[in-house]
Amino acid sequence: MTEPFETITVDTDRVACDGGGGPLGHPKVYLNLGAEHRVECPYCSRLYVLREGARPHEHAH
Repeated sequence: MTEPFETITVDTDRVACDGGGGPLGHPKVYLNLGAEHRVECPYCSRLYVLREGARPHEHAH
């Protein structure tokens, strides 16, 4: 039986995911939401979505 994929609403366009830790966790990865303001974790398939009205960070170089 597979767990349903989790959708997590966030206020920033860069998130860190470790699968929630514990035995079901995975190595921590940093994900950028990009132009679509959403990203799926390649390890655990959690979907991160930018909250409506949130302002993505402007990255200074």
